[in-house]
Amino acid sequence: MSERKRIYIAGCGGMLGEAFYKVFGESYVLKCTDKDVNDDWLSFLDFRDYEAYRRDVIDFRPDFLFHLGAYTDLEFCEENADDTYVTNTLAVENAVHIANDLGIPILYISTAGIFDGAKETYDDWDIPNPLGHYARSKYMGEKFVAQNCREHLVCRAGWMMGGGPKKDKKFVQKIMAQIKAGKTELFVVDDKLGTPTYTHDFARNVKLLLDHRLWGVYNMVCGGMTGRLEVACELVSILGRSDIKVTPVGSDYFAKEYYALRPPSERLATRKLQLRGLNVMRDWRICLKEYLGDYYAGYL
Repeated sequence: MSERKRIYIAGCGGMLGEAFYKVFGESYVLKCTDKDVNDDWLSFLDFRDYEAYRRDVIDFRPDFLFHLGAYTDLEFCEENADDTYVTNTLAVENAVHIANDLGIPILYISTAGIFDGAKETYDDWDIPNPLGHYARSKYMGEKFVAQNCREHLVCRAGWMMGGGPKKDKKFVQKIMAQIKAGKTELFVVDDKLGTPTYTHDFARNVKLLLDHRLWGVYNMVCGGMTGRLEVACELVSILGRSDIKVTPVGSDYFAKEYYALRPPSERLATRKLQLRGLNVMRDWRICLKEYLGDYYAGYL
């Protein structure tokens, strides 16, 4: 029996890292690192420290390098531009140098947020036009990986959901936290379009591409294009909470809290995965129901 391949995963402490640990841990030897060591399967690494990053990867002798972590809070990124580029762009460049020196493939996670929203839907070959420091820092990372590492996967995620109350800092957890706090009316924007992405489906689709060694840039989101309002309504319906009212509002309603520029549409089409016959991303409604059932049982 052949020895299992080894994957070094940097920035693995968040919602996506948890799914990668579960999906890839079954068939690969993993080293999972993060500057926030919030699980016993994580070890400490701040990947912004190039020498420490390089040393840790070389010591593990991986067959693949996965670079997952980034600052994703748009308001933080607008207020801390230099820190954002060090974390989201320069650290990615360092990861590419390490992967190239070792002669191993690299995985980089990009985002639907690199598009400006001028179109309603974007496929894998549309040209990004980032609006703010977060989007710009992520797109520069994407470009550097694609241009400088021959064997690379750049996978663009949409509105991420996964990890449960412990790790989810995104839309689903924010809605669930309001419901847990006793809110009976939820105010949700009706002018933001996108595509949810379940972390476990995402990790499984990355694994499929890795198995086939089909390198390149891929949109990787759940099926069914939607908006924030529809996601909130579906969530309340799944919970069977007819006592909760979902009230549509414009983005101006949250202008003080969420002041960073956001595209009106972040909808991605998984055209390339479809054409290759390698799309295992399920409909977002199926994934949302599974996610709530698996991670939020007893939460409310």
